[in-house]
Amino acid sequence: MEEQIFHELLAYTASKMDAAFIHQHVVDAYAVQYAREAKKPISVVFGMIGLYLHCEKNFTGREVQKAHMRLAKRRKNWFSPAIPEGGPTVEINDVLSAEPGAARDAMIHKWAAAVWETCTNARPEIVELAKTELGVGAGV
Repeated sequence: MEEQIFHELLAYTASKMDAAFIHQHVVDAYAVQYAREAKKPISVVFGMIGLYLHCEKNFTGREVQKAHMRLAKRRKNWFSPAIPEGGPTVEINDVLSAEPGAARDAMIHKWAAAVWETCTNARPEIVELAKTELGVGAGV
């Protein structure tokens, strides 16, 4: 069920072709929320770093995408971060239930923030990765 909703959201965000590239936040939130099913640590790490950059550093989806590209070029071995425990307060179906347009886009941001809130155990590693690999520090 969630995978079908995910694909519907991907189609919605991809069709927007917006400069901020909200599509990236959907990809990252889904990868982290459903991390238990992830086969490769890279998808979880990239999802978490994307959520960190968006939720705490106000990166747009396009800026997160560029950060992912920089990470992919710089590093090949990825650690397995602590998998979030418990679910977020906003779920993927809440996003799809919102009216397309501004309301749904706002729910995408709320969902991303809610998923990032579940990552407290992995946050120190993700912050350090952003600092060492991307130059994004706690005060930046």
